[in-house]
Formats: sequence, C-alpha cells, structure tokens
Amino acid sequence: MRWWSVANFVSNAGTWMQLTVQNLLVLQITGSAAATGLSMSVQAAPGLLMGLAGGAAVDRWPRKLTAAVSQALLGAVAFLTAFLVAFDQLNLAVLMVLSATTGLIATVDGPACALLGNDLVRTEDVPSAIGVGSLVHNAGRLAGAALAGVTVAVLGTGAAYAANGVSFLFVAAVIPFLKAARQSGPAAEPPAAPAAPRGQDAAEGMSAREGLMFFLRRPRLVALAGISGLSALLGRNYGLTLVVLVTGPLAGDAAAFGTVSTVLAVGGILGAVLGARLRKPTVRFVGVLAAGVALLQVLAGLSPSLAVLLVLVLPMAVAESVSETAGTTVLQTDPPAHMRGRVLGVWSSVKTLWGLAAPPTLGLLMELAGVRGALVAGGLVVFAVLTAGLLLRGRRSGPVVVPATGALLTPVRSGLEAAA
Repeated sequence: MRWWSVANFVSNAGTWMQLTVQNLLVLQITGSAAATGLSMSVQAAPGLLMGLAGGAAVDRWPRKLTAAVSQALLGAVAFLTAFLVAFDQLNLAVLMVLSATTGLIATVDGPACALLGNDLVRTEDVPSAIGVGSLVHNAGRLAGAALAGVTVAVLGTGAAYAANGVSFLFVAAVIPFLKAARQSGPAAEPPAAPAAPRGQDAAEGMSAREGLMFFLRRPRLVALAGISGLSALLGRNYGLTLVVLVTGPLAGDAAAFGTVSTVLAVGGILGAVLGARLRKPTVRFVGVLAAGVALLQVLAGLSPSLAVLLVLVLPMAVAESVSETAGTTVLQTDPPAHMRGRVLGVWSSVKTLWGLAAPPTLGLLMELAGVRGALVAGGLVVFAVLTAGLLLRGRRSGPVVVPATGALLTPVRSGLEAAA
C-alpha cells in the first residue's frame, strides 16, 4: 500500500501537470477560450458515454493486468503528445483526438486503479485506504500545479507531457509487484467472485446493463447520486463561483484568489486525513455533511471581506473532502465484489454528467442573481432539499416487525432452495 500510494502521488502530480499545461497549449494553438473549454469537454465525454462499458471491463478482466495496461497506454498517449509538441506537429484536431483517447482509456483505468488499491488492505481497512487515496490525490494536485509552471518555464510545454508519461510508466512498473492482502475477520469477503457460466450467459451476467440496473435498484446509491448532483449544480464548483466573488464584490486580484485556492487545497488535505479514520460511513452521513457545506456556502456568499471568506473556506473544504471520501467509501464497499467495477462505471457517467451541467447552470444563476445571490440561493436550496430528505427518511425508517410466520417459513424456504 505504501508503494501504491507513492506511485499514485507521482501519477497524480504528472496528471495535474498535464491538465494545467493543456489549457495553456490550446490557447497557444488557437487563441480561443471556447476551444479550451471544448478540449476539456472532449476529454470528459467518454466518461459520460463509455463509463458503463469501462466498469464492466474492469469486472471481467484481471484487475492488476487491466490497471497496468491502461497506465501504459495513458503513458504512450502522453509521450506521443510530447513528441508532437517538440516537433511542432500538434494542431487542434490532433489534440482533440488525443484528449478523447485519454478520456476513453480513463473509463477503464479509473475504476481499475481505485479497486486495486482496496485489494491491498484488509476489508476493514478499505475506508482508510480510500482516505489515503484522497489525501494522495490532493497532495498530487498541489505538487502538479506547482511543478507545471516551473517545467514550462524551464523546459517547455512538451516536457510536462513527457513527465506525465514517465509517471504513468512508473505506476505500470509498480503494479506487478503489488500483493493483495489476505482478508480476515467476520467482514471478509471471498477471495474471488463465483465462476460465471461460459458463453452468452456469462457475457450477460457481466454486462454494463446489469450494473446500471443494480445501481438504480439500490436506493442508497441513487440517493448518493442525487446528493452529489444537487451539490454540484448549485454550489460545489468553487473554482467558478469563488473566483467571481473574490475578483468582483470583494475587489480582490488573482493573488487573492490564489490564496483562497490554497486554503481550499489545504482543507481538502485535512478532510482526507479525517476521512481516512472513517470505518462505516453512511449516505445519511454524506447528506448531513453536504447540508453543512451548503450552510457555509450561504455564509461565504454574505462575506463582507476576504478575511471572513478565508475563515469560512477552510471548514467548507474540510467538510466537502470528508463527505467525498465517505461517499467514495460507500460506492466501493456497498456493492458485492463482482459488481464494483460496473457500479464505479455508472458513477463515472453520473459524475461526468453533473460536471458538464454544473458550470453553465451556475453561470446562468450568477447572471440572474449575481454571485452573492447565486451562492446564497444555491446553498439554501441544497440545505432545504437535503434536510427535507433526511427528515423524511428518518420518519420512514422505524422498527421493522417481522411476523412470526416469516420466522417459521425462513428455514423451510432455505431448505427448499438448497434441495432445488
């Protein structure tokens, strides 16, 4: 797990270097902000369209091999991009194709690497492993964004892509040496899913459609998707709302927003550390945290000064990070082992949908109500909806009375099923 965490840190730092540089590269090629946004959408689109298929592939194929091959392919795409940049052969069309290819490979790589990390620890330690992964992600994001500027200034744009390619190859080289932990204790799961029948029945049993139906029939997963979507559409895109608040009503500059971004990143790291201590988080816990973040968002929208905003931003980031870690833990531990890749594939599609819909929704809200009005109104709506949902759920969940006949029929039914 230590080796895997180091490899993930290196990979995340390289990825964020490339993401930071890619926007600059598109601007250099086209001079168009619209083209920059289009390149980001093109890379995200496969997650929306192919997330289900990617998750199904992860459930069908050996996990270590899948993760190693996908990392190597991502490295090859990064090296190819660096080569084209170095020889001035990269144009917008080629860059779009490479971005779409990266997004397509990521539909398999994302769930494969996430679940591979869980295989390295005991079942009871999976929430901690997810928290460590969140910590590594935030630390890699900070390091990658900082290294991108230095790399471009000293070595040029192509060097950032080459560095990302090296980071992918490093992960691919580490994977073969990882060993899954032996599961122990009452919560342990069987080491492998039951063998599926061969032929067409096996393909149907591991299909993307089965994963989608499982997700839709699982109320807690549907509720988690609703919480995530509501929060994304009306508030959590702080890179958009807070930059407008800081540079507009609070009369700050780019350096002031940089300070806010740093506090957000620090809060994310602190939240990941706290989230790593969770053992059995619930969707209710995620909803409570999201409602708390919504209230802090309302206060942030009313901030009279940058100093007050900074005081509010830190707990917002901490609570959001803990909430995200808890939600990820539910996603990766609630489904049975043989369904987790497909569940993460469904989640990839859902998350991509919210990610594409949130910026224009928030932008329209800010146009209509101003940035303060958008933050306040969005936070109040999120808080009201989540609070109502939590109260309704609390009323519905009461003591379940099992009829005596049910208790008598259970062993009879079990015996008949065994005989059949």
